[in-house]
Amino acid sequence: MKAVVQRVSSASVSVAQEVLGQIGPGLLVLLGIGTEDSETDLNWMVDKILHLRCFEDEEGKMNLSLLDAEKEVLCVSQFTLYGDCRRGRRPSFGKAAAAPQALLFCQKFVDKMREKGVEIKFGRFGAKMTVALKNEGPVTLILDSRT
Repeated sequence: MKAVVQRVSSASVSVAQEVLGQIGPGLLVLLGIGTEDSETDLNWMVDKILHLRCFEDEEGKMNLSLLDAEKEVLCVSQFTLYGDCRRGRRPSFGKAAAAPQALLFCQKFVDKMREKGVEIKFGRFGAKMTVALKNEGPVTLILDSRT
């Protein structure tokens, strides 16, 4: 499982100019599901994002987690995180999970975040989405449950 996590002051996701999800300060999570991902990968990713200290404390140091800072999450499914660009000019997506598996894992990710008390919004799986964000910091982190 892969994620690009961006600390934002605001973010939104839209389909055909209809806003599906919008957050204030928090994290934008672009979430990619791979063919070999398991519940172990899912649990690792949820735990990592919940406890990743990427928000500033009163001294300006990144010491606060999502839970500590009580921030929101906007999650957008992103199979292109599994794009293999090593050969040719067109990415290969052979390691991206098929839609039924990816949708299931995305739903489980959202459910697990909600179980932990996180306010989370989600785009529309499989749709052509427009994501708008104001990156704060900027802070952008890449997570991979396999490395």
